Order: sequence, then C-alpha cells, then structure tokens
Amino acid sequence: MKKKLLAMILSATLAAACLAGCTANEGETNTDADTTVTDTADTEAEAPADENPVDDAEAQAAADKEAADAVAALIDAIYVQERTEETDAQCAAAKAAWDALTDAQKELVEGEEADPDYFGRDTGDASLDDALNQDEIGENEILVVSFGTSFNDSRAKDIRGIEKAIADAFPEWSVRRAFTAQIIINHVQARDGEAIDNVEQALQRAIDNGVKNLVVQPTHLMHGAEYDEMCEVIAQYEDQFESVKISEPLLGTVGATDNEVNTDKKTVAEAVVAEAVAEAGFDSIEAAKEAGYAFVFMGHGTSHTAKISYTQMQSQMAELGYDNVWIGTVEGEPEATACENVIAAVSEAGYKTVVLRPLMIVAGDHANNDMAGDDDDSWKSMFVASGLFDTVDTQISGLGRIEKIQGIYIDHLNEVIK
Repeated sequence: MKKKLLAMILSATLAAACLAGCTANEGETNTDADTTVTDTADTEAEAPADENPVDDAEAQAAADKEAADAVAALIDAIYVQERTEETDAQCAAAKAAWDALTDAQKELVEGEEADPDYFGRDTGDASLDDALNQDEIGENEILVVSFGTSFNDSRAKDIRGIEKAIADAFPEWSVRRAFTAQIIINHVQARDGEAIDNVEQALQRAIDNGVKNLVVQPTHLMHGAEYDEMCEVIAQYEDQFESVKISEPLLGTVGATDNEVNTDKKTVAEAVVAEAVAEAGFDSIEAAKEAGYAFVFMGHGTSHTAKISYTQMQSQMAELGYDNVWIGTVEGEPEATACENVIAAVSEAGYKTVVLRPLMIVAGDHANNDMAGDDDDSWKSMFVASGLFDTVDTQISGLGRIEKIQGIYIDHLNEVIK
C-alpha cells in the first residue's frame, strides 16, 4: 500500500510539473556565440522538424490529463468508509497533489468519485468550526455523534450549533464530537486540515482519558441504519466504562403505524414549519396558505424499517393542520415521498408556488445539490420541469441551527442523565 501510494504521489507531482517544463522549453533560445542567423529563410530551414504547434498542444493536453487523473486516483483512494493506518498520509498526499496542479488541470479531475469540487468548492470557513477532539476530558463525557458534512458553513452552524447548546446546558460534562461517515472525515481532513474523530477514535480517546461515565447523543433523525451501526460500535467498548447510556435521536421512538406521532415529531414539525414560513416572509402557515404557498421538506429516505418515520411526519403535519406541507425524500423511500409523487400531490392540491427546504440536520450536499442544484435530477429542476408551478424557491438551512431542535436533544439528554 505504501509503495502504491508513493507511486501515485510521484505520478501526480511529475505530471503536474509537466506544464511548467513545457512552457520553459518553449521559451529557450540559442545563445551559442558561434551561431549566425543570416536571413529568415535560413532560420526556417534550420528549425527542427518536430517543432509543430499541434504536436506541442497535444503533448500538453496529454500531460494535463495525466496529472489530473493521478489526483483523481488519490481522491478516490480516500473516498472510502474504512479508516486505515494509511489514511492520514493519503489525505495529505491528495491535497499536495491537488495544490501542484494548474487551474486548467484542476478542471480535468474526474474519477469514480473525484471531481474538481472535492477540493475546489467553497463551502465556507472551516476555522469557524471546532472538531472537539481535545483530551483532558474528565470523568463525565457527552459524545455527540453525527453523520457529518463536508460543508463548512453547515458544520459550524448546524452540528456545532447542537454541540454548543448541549455544552451550555451541561457545563459539568465534557462535550466531544464523532462522525459516523469516514468519507466525510477524510474529505474535511484532506481539504481543510481539520481532524475529526470517527466513533472508534472518540471512544478510544475517552478510554485513554479515564472517562467513567459516557453518554452518547446521536444527532441522527431517527433509529435508522446509521444509528444501528453506531450502537454496534459502542457495544464493543462499553465494558471499559463504568456506565454508558445512549440518548434518543431527534424524532424519538419510531412507532408501529403510519399515523403514530409523539412530542418530538410535533416539536420538529412546528419548529421547521415556523422557520420556513418566516423565511418566506409570512407571519403564519395560514397566511402562507392563503397566498398559495406550499412547503416541501426533503429528508434523506431509507430502506430501513425506520422509514415509517417520514410517513409519521406527514401524519404529524396533517394533525397540526398544515395541509399545505409535504414530506419528501432523496431516496424516494417510502414511495409516497419520491419526488414525482410529491410533485403530483402538491399540484393536485392546487398550489402554484412551492418552497423546498431540507428535513435534515445539516444543509450539506443533499440540500445544496440534490434539492437546490441546477442539474436536471435535482428537486428544484424537476419541480420546474414539470411545468405545473409558477415559482419554485429553495431554502438552504439545516435543522441543527434551530433553537427548538437543539432543545429536543437537551431534553433527551436530561432523560438519561437526570
């Protein structure tokens, strides 16, 4: 693995340097004092036969492509969910190779997962975030576990917003962070130099620091696949603490039927609708309805049995009288939440103005690309392409920055701590 990594680094560096070499060669002049140029015809006759602008351009294009492909391979190598002993070096190598590219070469980066946006997209100031990976934890720790996001602004406002609220509510506990998505951890580390613990690293950090009482607060929306995987990892370490407690995710217990709701779902529904309505310029959901506004909240979706939570959130909206509000999902699971089905439902209800907003903790890649992006398969594009609506607006804002949402996590922690 180390030899392969070194070869990839050398290939990327050599290929990226090719542009400078070619440019330098083009500027070389013959300074031999014995050489005398008598006229233009002689000069042209003496010019080497291989000095062909077309050939030079083709050689440069090949060199640019080689450099870009080498960097794409390095990015693909860290676009993985498993952390290894090589991960830190791979992240550093990918960034160094990217930095060595020219602007033109960066635009050519394309791999299985790699593209110019991996390093090139501006997602905000990473320095505004805090990885919360400090030692000197003490005996009592609250570990806040999130899926994570590579969008710096959202990480600082949504995830960090929840962490700050928890730290303020429990000053006698040390609050630390872990992400479950190693792909995101690697992205942030390679691009911004910010090292975020995965769950295993965070648990080992707690053990090394002598933590006795560990409380884990997942920021996940529901008891889904990510939540289950987190619990499996924690189970491998729990015998090294005096006590380990896992708090509820945002929507609380899943429930058994489509129309089963709870206090958590009610609070989330009220909070996110209030934020969306205010941002759209209305004092109430009733006023928005009178103006012909429909609101669509897009979640992730899942094949996990917890997908019923999305149907329950739709039931919760109906119970609150929000009949101009729909729940959708990127994955289209459950089926009623698929984009085409939501479009049909909103249109059949007679609404011509639609506001799309994420039903996600963070306003990251899904919110910016899958919901509000300009590609043909984004929700915004599909709503517009349907020709059924006069206006389609988007709001890029995660749940994590909403104070009432933060309060739900604090309530859940109080239940397990006190």
